[in-house]
Amino acid sequence: MALAGLPEAVGEEMIDHSRLDELRREIADDGFSEVFALFLGEADAVVARLSRVCSSDELAAHLHSLKGSALNLGLRDLAARCQEGERRLSDGTFAEGDVPDLITAYKAAKVALIAALAENGPA
Repeated sequence: MALAGLPEAVGEEMIDHSRLDELRREIADDGFSEVFALFLGEADAVVARLSRVCSSDELAAHLHSLKGSALNLGLRDLAARCQEGERRLSDGTFAEGDVPDLITAYKAAKVALIAALAENGPA
């Protein structure tokens, strides 16, 4: 079962394009490309740490970090999944299969974001 039964988001539903547009306006062309590169680097590192055995506290910190990054770039589905993971860690219902589901959600969000940027330009 997917993380807490959250439905699978696809394409346009995964990304808040208004947040991407807002970010583009706030930081301009060069800044947006830099933020995007930083997001991918940091998020890839966090996702790699998710796949390692770690304590609940470490896992919660990784999820919180990934959620914040996702929200900054309008990746609402990924952010919702991270938030649900945090909630499940808190109430003790986080399951072993939740980590692979989160990693899959990140990979899908990354592909959707790259496709959206390719279609609309980086800034």
